[in-house]
Amino acid sequence: MSASSKKKLRKEQDAAKLTEKQLTEQKEAKKVSLYTASFVVVMVLLLAVAIFVGVRQTIVNSGIREKNTVAFTAGSHELNNAEMGYFFMDSVNQFYSTYGSYASLLGLDVTKPLDEQISNAETGATWADDFLESAQSAAHSAYALADAANAAGFVLPEEDQDDIDSAISNLDLYASLYGYSNGEDYLKAVYGKGSTVESYRSYCELNALAQAYQEFYSDSLTYTDEDLRTAEAENYNAYSSFTFHTYYLAASRFLTGGTTDEDGNTTYSEEETAASIAAAEEAAKQLTGEEIDSVEALDEAIAALSINADTEASSTAYDSVLYSSISSLYADWLAEDGRVSDDKAYFENTSTSTDENGESMSTVSGYYVVYFESSTDNTFLLSNVRHILVSFEGGTTDETTGVTTYSDEEKAAAKTSAEEILAEWEAGDATEESFAQLANEKSDDGDGTTGGLYENISPDSSYVTNFKEWALADHEPGDTGIVETEYGYHVMYYVGDTDYTYRDYQIETQLRSEDVSTWYTETVDAVSTTVGDTSYIRKDLVLSSAG
Repeated sequence: MSASSKKKLRKEQDAAKLTEKQLTEQKEAKKVSLYTASFVVVMVLLLAVAIFVGVRQTIVNSGIREKNTVAFTAGSHELNNAEMGYFFMDSVNQFYSTYGSYASLLGLDVTKPLDEQISNAETGATWADDFLESAQSAAHSAYALADAANAAGFVLPEEDQDDIDSAISNLDLYASLYGYSNGEDYLKAVYGKGSTVESYRSYCELNALAQAYQEFYSDSLTYTDEDLRTAEAENYNAYSSFTFHTYYLAASRFLTGGTTDEDGNTTYSEEETAASIAAAEEAAKQLTGEEIDSVEALDEAIAALSINADTEASSTAYDSVLYSSISSLYADWLAEDGRVSDDKAYFENTSTSTDENGESMSTVSGYYVVYFESSTDNTFLLSNVRHILVSFEGGTTDETTGVTTYSDEEKAAAKTSAEEILAEWEAGDATEESFAQLANEKSDDGDGTTGGLYENISPDSSYVTNFKEWALADHEPGDTGIVETEYGYHVMYYVGDTDYTYRDYQIETQLRSEDVSTWYTETVDAVSTTVGDTSYIRKDLVLSSAG
């Protein structure tokens, strides 16, 4: 199934503020996520102009210095400043497309040059330094994997090559839309002096080859049942899910007394703080007493707490949560052998700080009350479905958020079309084959060759909620239905269960991820790099002239 067809059913990840930990995680994630050809195409056709709103630099056609100055070396490959500029600008584009208007919250002023803004006070690194480092990492990865692909005799898949050829052939068209005389001038405006159509094509093909070979390597890995069972034995609980309720009792909510200064700041004595912790623990004991024999009883007891006199409080429900996603404070308790429905317990939560002498100190900040309901080992089979998407048409797009909303009439029209398609299928052979044929002819999702097929759907698949819930519901092969999502109405056909359990899917996914990561690291680390003269990289870039 093509990547484009899957994208229409997948939600984008919510952007989160970049902490140091997340920066590290993102660097690790790059080991299995390179720039793809489709990503590059999207950046050049859709994002580049948005980034440079109001920014027009004089186009110098020669780019002699950019072309003749080595900026980076990866193995036997010397990249000049123009070639490195592709990686640099797409590093900027990737950040901008993810965070956009939230950039200021991360400390980036889009109206000032990147190399004049400090991103790390400790090291003195600028935002330009960060983007250049990201670009160097991407170039290192791309050339290492492309070299490995060439050594293995792997060639770029025809579909990927066709995508690149199409993007290149349309450069002049897109250039004219944005006021440039030709595609090469457009590339110079986006990526900098020295950019050419030929070098840009090479850049796209390089990244596409690297990505395709990584996917090929990942798909080539196979695992036996013995492999799965061995991995499972190392951490059996990791692949199970748990249903439970929690309620947090913050000690601060039980504070009384205190001394308030003239500025309105209230401080508490050690005795008052200790009393609040003791009160929080006493409340936790009440919420886990023998009389708490149901979630309803737990919520009634929570509501009855003095700290909740002026609020509506209740426990938080967690349904079929994977062990790996549960707080380490109580994950092992939930997974203990013999755990039965209605078991409950409370767990101390602490925070760590440093005192005036630089000594680390731990303080009780509250207690988690946990009420166990059930668990599952996730040995149910995954689902296969076919669908026909009837997209909403029309709509009104908010200029600020970019979100498109549809009227009741527009939605009703899509639903009517979906019902007519289902009726047409029912009036015919009403077989899986005839449904697949209709999907190829009428679905707004896919490329018209897959018959609307989606396989191995699991609880953690990234499909939109209503689509996934229907696919995972209890159906018999041949069952149909109509489901509404944010994309339109889906005519659904349940193909049947796979012979692959969700548990084994998780285990194999983890093994594959670990093995690909190891292979990736070894492949990339085997290629040495050298940083050259990056003077002509656009580190003084201003993302937007709009204040």
